[in-house]
Amino acid sequence: MTQPTVIVRMADAGDVYMSWRWVADSAPRGASALPEEAAMRAVSMLADALPQPAESGGLERALTTGAFASYENEYLVAQALSRALLPYGLAAQLYELSQRGVRPHIRLQPSPRVAQVPWELIAPDRDIRLIDIADVSLLAPAGIVQAPARVARSWAQTRSGPVVAVLDPRIPGFRADSTLGSVLGRMTAHTPLAQRMAGYAAAGRLRPAAQDPVQVFRRTDLDRAWLGAAMSDGASRLIYVGHVTAAVPESGRSEDAELHLACTADAVGFAAPTRTHRPLSAKDLLLGTHTLDTEPVAGPVLWPIPSRVALIACESGGDLRFSEALGLTAAMINGGAELVTASRWALPTDLAFQRIAGAPPDAHPLQQAICAIDAAHEQPDPVTALADWQRARLAAWRNEGRIEHSPVLWSAFATVCA
Repeated sequence: MTQPTVIVRMADAGDVYMSWRWVADSAPRGASALPEEAAMRAVSMLADALPQPAESGGLERALTTGAFASYENEYLVAQALSRALLPYGLAAQLYELSQRGVRPHIRLQPSPRVAQVPWELIAPDRDIRLIDIADVSLLAPAGIVQAPARVARSWAQTRSGPVVAVLDPRIPGFRADSTLGSVLGRMTAHTPLAQRMAGYAAAGRLRPAAQDPVQVFRRTDLDRAWLGAAMSDGASRLIYVGHVTAAVPESGRSEDAELHLACTADAVGFAAPTRTHRPLSAKDLLLGTHTLDTEPVAGPVLWPIPSRVALIACESGGDLRFSEALGLTAAMINGGAELVTASRWALPTDLAFQRIAGAPPDAHPLQQAICAIDAAHEQPDPVTALADWQRARLAAWRNEGRIEHSPVLWSAFATVCA
């Protein structure tokens, strides 16, 4: 049986306007105006619960006293989001399908003001979250997907290719314990992510190639030139774990979002250097060396993006908060990706869970999330695979309520499909 799919589009115009249509007209279409006051109040509740590493005590508050630190308080936020943002007509259609044991796919294009909302979490009923009754993904901007020069890469044709892994690269000029320092900490062969990389290494699919999988972490040679060469040689997927510096929505410059590789300041690019390091910006990925070189090369030629991309970094998917979404997610799709999984907000590290929130020393929620996303990207249907993992995390959160199961981490991830 074909999974029913509903296309949901939202727009900001004072109130938040939503329309939806079911593929093949399997159910009636609908539209609704969602009152601005209730919507913004619910979004404000969510914003107060999110990690804010740049604010003094912002991360500690999110992991200890914020709404995501306890199941009951998190449910109140999810309930407010549902009441404000899920229209009755759509909710009724989803409920009817759930009563028949059918789980549809919601393909959502959020408006900028609600782009950080974790739709998987919203609670139309005390015992029901949207992820319980539907798989959820986000729509890529139509202008990017339909760009005349875009060359999409097919997963069916490239799935057996190498996995290009940029894992916690050393950023020139920054110590491991500094602002752009290590996000994974000291890795050993027994940690979950190292074990997963060992499987790719054994199959000859890991780039950079390494006999010891621990050697792929904290490297100093993974700069923009290496990345372009590795993907030009052919790749099935790209997984990046590290730092992203997101532009603030008020700037209107989503293309200024920056990916931090091991690039030195003398690398050619649009982003301004920071100390001895120049980030790789979304503008670089989109424009390449246009205006920077007498013989410019387009971004998708310098960095031919593989079919599937995971960007595990703070606010790596933040471009949907802009009216012109031209950030890292859009740049990856413009470069050839069919699917990108990225984060809606800042991600707590395993060390933060342990030291700040009191998680056990052997708890690795961030590494486990990375492994789950990586595993989903190997599946024929990565959206459903990732949703299954989120459902398992939700069950643990409901049953045990421990901080390492909190959706402060696992509901941050959204998958954008082209």
